[in-house]
Amino acid sequence: MSTVRAQSMGAEASPKLWNVSANLRGFYDDNYSVTPTQKGSFGVEFSPSVSANVAFGQTDVGIRYTFGMYYYLQRDQNGINPFDLTHTGDLWVDHAFNERWKLNLTDSAAIGQDPQLVQGGAVIRVNGNNLGNHFKAMLNTDWTRDFSTSLHYGNNIFVYSDNRVTNNPANPSEAALLNRIEQNAGLDLQWHFSQETIGFVGYNYSWVRYDGGGQIAAPFILINPPSPPRTIYYNSSARDFDAHYGYVGLTEQITPNLSCSLRGGASFVDSFNDPVAPSTSVSPYADVSVTYTYRPGSYLQGGYTQNINSTDVSTPNLATHKLTQYQESSTFYMDINHQFNTKLSGSLLGQYSYSSYKDGAYNGKGDNDLSATVSLNYQVNRHLSANAGYNFDDLLSTINNRGYTRNRVYLGLSANY
Repeated sequence: MSTVRAQSMGAEASPKLWNVSANLRGFYDDNYSVTPTQKGSFGVEFSPSVSANVAFGQTDVGIRYTFGMYYYLQRDQNGINPFDLTHTGDLWVDHAFNERWKLNLTDSAAIGQDPQLVQGGAVIRVNGNNLGNHFKAMLNTDWTRDFSTSLHYGNNIFVYSDNRVTNNPANPSEAALLNRIEQNAGLDLQWHFSQETIGFVGYNYSWVRYDGGGQIAAPFILINPPSPPRTIYYNSSARDFDAHYGYVGLTEQITPNLSCSLRGGASFVDSFNDPVAPSTSVSPYADVSVTYTYRPGSYLQGGYTQNINSTDVSTPNLATHKLTQYQESSTFYMDINHQFNTKLSGSLLGQYSYSSYKDGAYNGKGDNDLSATVSLNYQVNRHLSANAGYNFDDLLSTINNRGYTRNRVYLGLSANY
C-alpha cells in the first residue's frame, strides 16, 4: 500500500456508514516463492474486508481493514505451511477548519510476506509478518484567490521479522538490510494562474535511518599508510542518508476530460554515515502524469517518475570498499480502465522500471523490472460480481540469481454489502 494513493482511498469509500465485502478466488501462481528457482502451485484466496465512513460536520473519517488468506496446494503436499496471511489497513481524516484551511491525514499499513504488498525494498518473498506503514499529513491553505500553500509531512516505517536468522555478515537478513524509518517534510508555493492552471515551486527534506542492527557486509582491514590499519564494519546504519529536493511544476486541466501534472527538479543526497568515506550526490527528480477520460467510467492514465529508493543489495566494491547505498529508478506506467457496458468492465495496467545501483559492487549497473495486469469484472447484481485476471512480473538483473519471472491467473467471485 502506498500513500501516494491516499486520495483514492476516500474516493473509493462507500457513501454508507459501513461496508462489508469479500473475495473468493481460485488461482495458479507459477512462482509463489518469488525466487529465480520457480515453484508453482494452485491455490485458493479468501479476503474479507470491512470499512466505515463517518461525517462530523467539517470532518470526514474513514477506516478500512482487509484480511487475506492464501492457501497453496503444493506447499501443503510438501509438508510446508500452506497458508500466507496478510493484513492491510487504511485510515483517512479530512478536516476543514474553514474555507481556506484544510487538513488531510492518511495512514496505510500492510503486514505480509509478498514484496509487492510490503513494498519495502525486498524483491523476494520473506517469511514472517513483515510490516510497511505509510503516514502522510497535508495542510492546504488558500491565502488569496491566486496564491496558496501546501505543507506536508510523511513517515514510512519498514520492519522485517525475517525468520532467516543469520550471524554471517556476508549473508545479512532482510531485517538488517531494510528495517528503517523514512521521514520527509516540505512546502509547496502555488500560484493559480487560472481555474485550470496552477504552477508551483517546492522543497522537501527527507531523512532515512536504518535501525535493523547487525552487519550487512563482511568487514575488512583498511591499510592506508601512514595511518595505522583499522577494521571497517558495515552496520545497518551505514546507509543512513539525508536528501534535499527542489522542484517546480504545473497542473493543467487542458479540457474537461484531459488533465496533466508535471513536476521536475533534483535531489541532493548526503550519505554521511558510510564507514569508508561519506559522499554526496545529485540525482534528477521527476513526476509526470496525464489522465484522459474518453467516456463515462473509462479512462487512461500514464506517467513517468524519477527518484531514489532503498534496495536489499548492499555488496561493497572490492576496489573502493564503498557500500551499495541505494538505487536511482526511472519508472514508466500506464493504466487503462474501460467500461464495456453497465455490467462488464476491464482494466490493463503496465509498468516498466530501470533501477541502477549507487556505489558498491554494482555501481552504475541495474535491474529491469516489468509488470502487467489484465482483469475483467462482471457485475451479476448490486451485491455480487465475477472476476478474472492475469498478472505478469519479470525482473532482469545484472546480479546473478536475483532475477525472476512470475505468472499468476485467477478466477473468482466478489460479494459486497
